[in-house]
Amino acid sequence: MFDEKYRPVHTACIQPDKFPQVALYMLSGTNLVLYKPADRPISVHDLKRLHNNQVEYLYVNSGSIREVCDFLETSITELMADDEIAAPVKGQLLSQVAMNYVMDVFEMPDKLSNLGRCRNLVRQLMQFITANQNPLEALHAIVSHDFYTFAHSVHVASLSMLIHAEVFGLAPDELEDVGVGGILHDVGMIFVPSGILEKSDILTNFEYNLIKKHAERGYECLRDLGGFSDISLAAVRYHHERNNGEGYPFQLAGDEIPRTAQVTAICDVFSALTSNRPYKKAMDKTEAIALMESVGKDVFSPRLLEKFKSVILPEGA
Repeated sequence: MFDEKYRPVHTACIQPDKFPQVALYMLSGTNLVLYKPADRPISVHDLKRLHNNQVEYLYVNSGSIREVCDFLETSITELMADDEIAAPVKGQLLSQVAMNYVMDVFEMPDKLSNLGRCRNLVRQLMQFITANQNPLEALHAIVSHDFYTFAHSVHVASLSMLIHAEVFGLAPDELEDVGVGGILHDVGMIFVPSGILEKSDILTNFEYNLIKKHAERGYECLRDLGGFSDISLAAVRYHHERNNGEGYPFQLAGDEIPRTAQVTAICDVFSALTSNRPYKKAMDKTEAIALMESVGKDVFSPRLLEKFKSVILPEGA
C-alpha cells in the first residue's frame, strides 16, 4: 500500500508538548500525504480539527517508528495513572502500545526474548480491564480499531484475561501468564511466508498445512527462548485444538486440552467473528456467540462457552 514502512499512531497518543517532534502523515485514499513536518510542533488546534474530521490515525515513517514507540512505551505507566485522561483515551493509548509490541514481534522476532517488556504491557492491560467498573466498555476502548493482524492478538489477550478474572478468579501472576499466551498465541505465523498470509484466494492444501504448523512452531520458539510459563505455552500450542478432536496439531479432545488453551480458542474465534476484515463485515457479539453456540460441543466446550457468554452477554445487557 505504501512505498515505505509506516506505523499507525492513534491521535489519542499524540499530545502536544510530550509527543516526539517527528513528521506525521495522513491517509488520503490509498496514499499517505505529509500532515505535519518534523520542524512544526502539533497543536491542540490540530488535534481538535483531526477529531472533528473523524481522523483516528496518523502515521510515522520508518525513520521515526522507534522513537515514537519508545516514547509511548516508557510513558504508558504515567499516562495510565493520569486522572485527567479519560478512560476511553487511556484504552486507546494502551491499545497503541500493545499493538506496537505485537508489530515489533512480527517484524523483528528477536524482540521475543524481552519477556519483561511483554509482561509489563500485559500487566497494564490487565489492570485497566479488571479495575474498570464496566470491563466490557474498557475492553471496547482497547480494541476498537481496524488493524486486524495486530489488534487481534491484543483483543484475544484482553478477552482471555477478562474471562479468567471474572470466571476463574486467577491470581495476578497467573493472569499475566494468560495474557502473555494470548498476545503471543499466533506468534508462529512469523514462520509462514508472507505471500501465504496475504493471499486473498483459496489456499491450496500445501499452503493450509503450512499455516497449521504455526501453533507448534510458535510453541517451540517460545520454549527454546525460555522463561515462558506452561500456561502461556499451552495457549500458544493448543489454541487450535477442538473439543471433538478435529483440531490441530495433536487432535486432542475435551479435557485433554488445557483450559487456558480452550478459553484462548473461544476468544480467538470470537475476535475473528466480531472484527472487520477486508472480505467480511464484523458480526455483532450476540450474532457471533449464537453462531459459536450452533456448533456447540463439536468445536468448543459447551461449559466454557456458556461461561464466556455469561461475561460477554450478561443478563439484561
